[in-house]
Amino acid sequence: MTGTISKVVIAGGGTAGWMTAAALSRFLVPSGVTVELVESEQIGTVGVGEATIPGIIDFNRMLGIDEADFIAATKGTFKLGIEFVDWDRVGNRYLHPFGEYGFDLEGVPFHHYWLRDRLRGSDHPLSAYSMCCQAAMSGKFMRPVSDPQSPVAQMRHAYHFDAGLYARYLRNYAEQRGVTRVEGRIKAVDQSTETGSLTALELENGSRIEGDIFVDCTGFRALLIGETLGVDYDDWRRYLPCDRAIAVPCEKIGAAAPYTRATAREAGWQWRIPLQHRTGNGYVYSSSFLNDDEAESALLANLDAPTTGPTNRLRFTPGRRRSVWKKNCVAIGLSAGFLEPLESTSIHLIQEGVSKLLALFPRGGINQREVTRYNSIIGNAYDYVRDFLILHYNATTRDDTPFWDYVRTMAVPDSLTETVELFAENGRFFAHKSDLFSITSWVAVMIGQGILPRGYDPVADSIPDQDLVATLTNMREIYAQAASKMPPHQAFIDHLAKSARQGGQAHAR
Repeated sequence: MTGTISKVVIAGGGTAGWMTAAALSRFLVPSGVTVELVESEQIGTVGVGEATIPGIIDFNRMLGIDEADFIAATKGTFKLGIEFVDWDRVGNRYLHPFGEYGFDLEGVPFHHYWLRDRLRGSDHPLSAYSMCCQAAMSGKFMRPVSDPQSPVAQMRHAYHFDAGLYARYLRNYAEQRGVTRVEGRIKAVDQSTETGSLTALELENGSRIEGDIFVDCTGFRALLIGETLGVDYDDWRRYLPCDRAIAVPCEKIGAAAPYTRATAREAGWQWRIPLQHRTGNGYVYSSSFLNDDEAESALLANLDAPTTGPTNRLRFTPGRRRSVWKKNCVAIGLSAGFLEPLESTSIHLIQEGVSKLLALFPRGGINQREVTRYNSIIGNAYDYVRDFLILHYNATTRDDTPFWDYVRTMAVPDSLTETVELFAENGRFFAHKSDLFSITSWVAVMIGQGILPRGYDPVADSIPDQDLVATLTNMREIYAQAASKMPPHQAFIDHLAKSARQGGQAHAR
């Protein structure tokens, strides 16, 4: 397609649609681009994930969203990491923290010094050297400080929030900045007879919405990218056999924990996400190893409190589109692909799709080189998240159910095998450019699930034993003391909510 791109049509709302609309309203509408979003109140949204990773902070900051206002509007809480229970073996648990482990010494990543100390007989856990772990396990929270010498500078956080409230919040944001919302169900998608590019959406009420670029946010149906343009979908169930989920909210009991919990179950895992007003729960499982009724019974039997709503059963196929941008259509969200919310990546992958669309937006006309680059970036993002998720299942000693026996022994991608073998030898890890997860994340999961390197970087031997022991002891004490001085997570949220209310009242006056 050639010619100036002046109108974007977003098909579908929900989190994906309104995140896209909000970003376009902030950066493209002021320059003259028209944005219309078509959605129907009759079509529900998929609310599987309400947990995020730290990149969401950058997205909200990019939009100029005030954190206190956001937390209040979405009933949000803070998240310092994910606790994994019973993954390596029943009875074992570990925390995958945001932030970093310790302080690098002599240019060598900290975990090499921890490995050296462990090989000499120390039993101090890696979590003792994480500010996020220490705060999370104590139920504490505060924002990072700017002083690089303070361990609190290593704090990194994300959020738990009500995804429906977040979409509503972003809808208000986008509409205030010029995005037009059109109510209606899509009946047909028109294409150019010459090029095959999309030209308009026909609605059941007779309306016809024309556009230059179309963003497919129609969820699993993938009406534009899949049904209309026929882009194939790569099925990853051989690596990630979970293809079902049951979600249900329950009452909130006690103070909200500043972390997500993922507990391994018979044929998958159960999430626990604490919000201000309730707790989100769900069971992600494989239909090849467990039927829906059994899964629902298991979920309801393992809740902390009475339910506050009905169960919601979901079906999905883990994987992604081979291309997420074809002709003048860009797929974002579930229409582009789906990876179970084990590491809370769903919203981040939406964010990645939106940010790269902005970076490569074809204002002067679609350029195939830019389309190819977009597809490569987004495809790699999904592929690396896939490998990280597979690691959680495959790095286990569990053989107590057919499901765990399968994932423990299944063939995995060569890219993951190379990463694990390199780490298992001498603790070495090299992140790929498109890898969403840092060395902290990979080290947390590999060590947390029993992949303990046989050696370490020899440069770590440059520090004498007595100096290393003293340094590590000092680090542990500093992290523990800093956590003890932080406010309780619930108190921090309550204070933030109060300041948001006061700010709103002052604004009203």
